[in-house]
Amino acid sequence: MTHAVAKDADKAPRFWRDDALPFIEARAIADGREVCYARHSHEHFSIGAITAGCSTYIHEQSRFQVSAGTVVLMNPGDVHACNPIDDQPWSYLMLYVETPWLTDLQHQLGFAQDLAFRRFSTSHVRDSSLFAGLQDVYRVLVDERQDVLCKHSAAVEFFTEVQQRLNPGEQALREPNFKLERAADYIRDNCTQLLKLEDICEAAQLSPSYLIRAFKQHYGMTPHAFLVNRRIQFARDRLRNGGLIADVALQAGFADQAHFQRAFKQHLAATPGQYRG
Repeated sequence: MTHAVAKDADKAPRFWRDDALPFIEARAIADGREVCYARHSHEHFSIGAITAGCSTYIHEQSRFQVSAGTVVLMNPGDVHACNPIDDQPWSYLMLYVETPWLTDLQHQLGFAQDLAFRRFSTSHVRDSSLFAGLQDVYRVLVDERQDVLCKHSAAVEFFTEVQQRLNPGEQALREPNFKLERAADYIRDNCTQLLKLEDICEAAQLSPSYLIRAFKQHYGMTPHAFLVNRRIQFARDRLRNGGLIADVALQAGFADQAHFQRAFKQHLAATPGQYRG
């Protein structure tokens, strides 16, 4: 179940959680003047993007002024706070990730297995790719139209990029392509079902981080995009054979007809009704 929590005012903090993805939580603050933190720390890893204005960022013994376009990072246990400057407006997005999940991802990417967690050496960075990526994954997570596979894949892809750009280590795509082909076959064979990232990984005997990176490299699209594409091909066949649009949407694995309509038009530049004729 997805939880979106907000107070009455648009300026209030908004939280996103999903029981199917218990390792990650998101929040958005539209007006940072409404919140003020004492120094604190978390057991989880935190990463945020300043989306407008500027604020004071306290990290351990240092104090910085950060502005729109900045990505901030807090390792588990890092003492920090981020507060407004003289009542100036500012806004930000945050992702909170459970440390065991991120540690496992680091191991998948080739970091030493004996490290419990490889800490990030930087507290903040102006990196346009990471800034845009964080905003993108936030939008995917809070979008009720997106399924669990899409959201999980987006999280793996983004945090893989975080590791590669800020914590580089030995990372190699070592698995042969036949495992990727096995993953693709599994998606093709089960495209109308509610697939989980774990299902595809188990079928292909690949780690999530490798699958997300190598699949996109090999096929030119993420596993989720590949799945949606296969569902559209399935739907085309059904529509050509006279299937009713509402029935075909469900048969193809889409949550509802509206979602099906959007995806179909994105892929074919025509509505299902136009295609069916």
